[in-house]
Amino acid sequence: MAKVEGHHTDGKPVVLFLCVHNAGRSQMAMGFFQHLAGDNAVAWSGGSEPGFEVNPAAIAAMSERGIDISREFAKPWTDEIVRAADVVVSMGCGDACPVFPGKRYLDWTLDDPAGRTVDDVRPIRDEIERRVRGLLDDLDVPAQH
Repeated sequence: MAKVEGHHTDGKPVVLFLCVHNAGRSQMAMGFFQHLAGDNAVAWSGGSEPGFEVNPAAIAAMSERGIDISREFAKPWTDEIVRAADVVVSMGCGDACPVFPGKRYLDWTLDDPAGRTVDDVRPIRDEIERRVRGLLDDLDVPAQH
C-alpha cells in the first residue's frame, strides 16, 4: 500500500497487467512475471470488467509450467494502482485501459483464452511467457529458472 500511496520506493520495478476480465491473460502474465522475477520486481493485475473466477484452462496450462495461479481471483484496477506502476501492459481492454502521463505502456495483442480448452490456451500461454521474458530483459531484471 505504501508503494501505491507513493511513500515507498525500493527500486523494484512494478508492472501492472490489465485485461477485460482479469481471468486469463493478465493472470497468466502476472504468474510468469512473479515466477521469473522472484523478489527483483513486483507484478499486479486487474480487469476493466472483472470476472467471477480465473479461467480453469489458464490455471491448468500454467500448472503444466509449475506455476500455481489457482489462488488468484479476478479484481478491478484502481487509478492509484495504475499510478503506482512503472509499466502498464494492456491485453485487450482497449479504451477501458487507463492512461496516465509518465507511465510506460505496452499493448500486447493476444487471443482471449475465455471459453477455450487447455490445448487452445497453451499457445497463448507460451506467447505470454515469451513476452514476459522480453519485458524482464527490457527492465534489466534477471529471469530466474
